[in-house]
Amino acid sequence: MNLELQQFKAEFFKALAHPLRIRILELLSEGDKSVNEIQSLIGSEGSAVSQQLAILRNKNVVVGSKDGTTVVYSLRDPLVKDLLSVAKQIFDNHLAGTISLLENIRAKDL
Repeated sequence: MNLELQQFKAEFFKALAHPLRIRILELLSEGDKSVNEIQSLIGSEGSAVSQQLAILRNKNVVVGSKDGTTVVYSLRDPLVKDLLSVAKQIFDNHLAGTISLLENIRAKDL
């Protein structure tokens, strides 16, 4: 794999490396939303949401389009939804493995 592709991947994953950005992407996976809609759904103050959206926009993960005076955000690539789904599956698999390990340890202690 060439260095430029590795760098692109690293920068892309850095853009995802924040819990609020992940939550924003999960919401945008359900459909386009304005900053106010995202704020309301997350229950976070506007400056935090706007700051994270700016990072996602600068890394080309989301795009914003004007609808009158409102900016509506969407995923730049719909495959981000699939990526988030796969990440959840990996987490679930890891969690299931950890639970199984703990159950085995508990069974040995009994």
